[in-house]
Amino acid sequence: MITTVRYALGSVIVGIAVFALKYLAYWLTGSAALYSDALESIINIVAAGAAVAALRVSAIPPDENHPYGHTKAEYFSAVLEGVLIVVAAIAILRDAWLTLFDLQPLSAPVSGLMLNGLASVLNGIWATVLIRQGRRVRSPALSADGRHLLADVVTSVGVFAGVVLVSLTGWLWLDPAIAAIVAFNILWSGWQLVRSSLGGLMDEAVPEDELERIRHTIFDNAQGAYQAHDLRTRHAGRRTFIDFHLVVAGDMPVERAHEICDRLEQALEDDIADCVVTIHVEPEHKAEISDVYVSTGPRPTD
Repeated sequence: MITTVRYALGSVIVGIAVFALKYLAYWLTGSAALYSDALESIINIVAAGAAVAALRVSAIPPDENHPYGHTKAEYFSAVLEGVLIVVAAIAILRDAWLTLFDLQPLSAPVSGLMLNGLASVLNGIWATVLIRQGRRVRSPALSADGRHLLADVVTSVGVFAGVVLVSLTGWLWLDPAIAAIVAFNILWSGWQLVRSSLGGLMDEAVPEDELERIRHTIFDNAQGAYQAHDLRTRHAGRRTFIDFHLVVAGDMPVERAHEICDRLEQALEDDIADCVVTIHVEPEHKAEISDVYVSTGPRPTD
């Protein structure tokens, strides 16, 4: 977790550097499109700071008031980032509208574009690092920050091309038009972030491919039991919660049933990083149409 927080702190530093470069590019050119690009970088800084706070909270161990831990705090960071993106988009649209009625030729477009391009390269490198690290440690906060930065890079490429076109053609109306396009693009990015994070807050089940892995792991490691059913899963930050009912012989000793559960828990923990497993043991008369057949019936994919 310490390493994850360091990556989030790195996002704050990179965000400040990128904002400085982009704002200087806007200051040199007076471009509304470059201004919109710079304004989004402020959101990156605030969102990275929120991610640091969320990661620190999510690392707090379970306590009496939060027996399942604090990992969902990361989703609040991602939701906040999405909301901030919406606010930035509204501000950009307002500026684009005002600029449309006060068109001015661009100043020093080459210098401005060079600075903006340097900022985009820096953003692209750091976005790749964050996405990889977020996937490795299953951190929604880092992954959301990385995806947002990557969307920012795509936006910056479009702004770069647009400002070049304005300089070559002299069509000044293109500048606020590009800024408006940027605004709608980041609105979409914000919605995607909010949608993904709300799914975590609402305890959505894990994706189907991961659910299938869980089913097979149970199937392959439940020797001695009759079946498993009522399999339920959910994500909470970097943790995956798994619970199901395991049907065993009614006269099976408790110690033997416990050994099977231990084997299943270990196998699931080996296969699914940071998972928390809860198994409810039942006698054979509780058997039903199950999620995972063990001693009878076909494998889940058959």
